[in-house]
Amino acid sequence: MNTSTVADKSTPYWWEAAPVKPLPRQPLAKKLDVVILGAGFAGLAAGMVLAREGRSVAAFDAMHPGEGASSRNGGVTSGTIRPDFATMSKHFGEERALAVEYEGKAAREFLYEFIRTEGLDCDFKLVGHFKGALGYNQYDKMARSADRLAKLLAVDSYAVPHASQRDYIGTDFYRGGTVRMDIGGLHPAKLHAELLRVALASGLTVHANTPVTAITREGDGFRVTTPAGVVQARQVLVCTNGYTDGAVPYLRRRLVPVRARIIATEVLAPELMARLMPKLMMMGESRHLGFYYRPSPDGTRILLGGRDSSRQGDPAAPTLRLRAGLAEIFPELEAVRLAHSWYGNVAMNRDMIPRIFEKDGLVYASGFCGSGVVWAPWVGMRAAYKLMGRAEQARSAFDFRPPAAVPLYRGNPWFMPAIIKGYAVQDQIAWWRTRR
Repeated sequence: MNTSTVADKSTPYWWEAAPVKPLPRQPLAKKLDVVILGAGFAGLAAGMVLAREGRSVAAFDAMHPGEGASSRNGGVTSGTIRPDFATMSKHFGEERALAVEYEGKAAREFLYEFIRTEGLDCDFKLVGHFKGALGYNQYDKMARSADRLAKLLAVDSYAVPHASQRDYIGTDFYRGGTVRMDIGGLHPAKLHAELLRVALASGLTVHANTPVTAITREGDGFRVTTPAGVVQARQVLVCTNGYTDGAVPYLRRRLVPVRARIIATEVLAPELMARLMPKLMMMGESRHLGFYYRPSPDGTRILLGGRDSSRQGDPAAPTLRLRAGLAEIFPELEAVRLAHSWYGNVAMNRDMIPRIFEKDGLVYASGFCGSGVVWAPWVGMRAAYKLMGRAEQARSAFDFRPPAAVPLYRGNPWFMPAIIKGYAVQDQIAWWRTRR
């Protein structure tokens, strides 16, 4: 059984309005200042900065530009950091933990201003984000966190008690929640298409369907091998994230590609959408295998995403799980038809923090841990400034030691089904302990 039995299409909903496309073949330069691996959000943002500064730069993508996570994600501008403040403080020190929190605010504000100043037509709306609490004890903890966020970062963040919940979401599944008004939604495939447009206009060359197969040190630069030929590059920036392959084995041992899947409903009646999502906010919850969901940019459908425990093919079980989750939150949608179900890779590392780092002369900007809409352009641009030696502009809390290698891992995430199962058990235990 495959997805076609439960959803009309297995391609991203986003591709209906902004399909990924091949690019015309470009001549291969013999020498370049910078070669970039990957033409997603991070690679294009970095390439645009470098090209505008007069560097000769080309991005190489193994697929159509944007065909990976950049056009498959949920389009939520969350900039989420997986570890909480206490965990980050324990592992990296309180100074870096605070810097990460402040940088999240800066990165979101930068993205919104970048969309405005560059004139990127990507359906962006700063609508806010509602996060549901599974029980009253969790609500209390989340409410304190919202208050701390408002005081620390001056973010419009507040608790929503259960009695007021239906003003934000048409369900009784949660026991209240919290709202952040600095998070919005956009059309990710349109954002990529627009970023590609401005990057090309800036002078970046993009080679589509041209994977880099090897990178070797040569003199004071690098020899970059592709099926189209060999390029001599003074510098190399790796922005492959969840689609990292054997061309960069050092990074591949540190990033684990994890499947994430999203479903999109058929068009819903306007009165139903108004009842289920009265403020058209982005939505989420805190379970390990919880869901994130949102209205489509035109407000006619609901899109819901979560982790996909499958590793090969396009089986129906993950789609059915998401559909069951949708019905659990919104019982009125139990019989709804699904128009789309698709998946893509997010890149996780052991400490779950995005990263910029240098190793053996190569600069890496990857590991966005499922929040690449905000982090990928931001981290890509900081990495570009790092390549140019612009220390102040390159400054980032994510620029520090490489993430640790994953033991016994060389590119095949054989352990992911077991990890997903472990998360499911933890979620079930937490549910049993929840005071509802």
